[in-house]
Amino acid sequence: MVIPGESSFLGFPLTQRWQVIVIVGLILGLLFFFLKPLLDIITFPLKILTFGLLGLIISMIIIKITDFLFKELIISGVVPLFWTTLIVWGVNLIISFFLPKRRVVKQ
Repeated sequence: MVIPGESSFLGFPLTQRWQVIVIVGLILGLLFFFLKPLLDIITFPLKILTFGLLGLIISMIIIKITDFLFKELIISGVVPLFWTTLIVWGVNLIISFFLPKRRVVKQ
């Protein structure tokens, strides 16, 4: 929900709902790009012990961090957080399916 006059990001006023959605998506993408690989490396032994389920918990934590950063984003409870994480995972899977894979050329 955009609150006119109260919603802002780094001092820039957000007056439209689409602006909030774009900023939240951008920040969520940056957190997944920079923070998740670092946490994956740190927690690698625990991920082996939990058969990879810790990766889901790490993703849930990153989405909850985004929830704390934006008052417009409200995810209350563990079950909605779990479903939000699964939706983000599914969208990421679909996007990665359609993007071409990089090939390393050996010289």
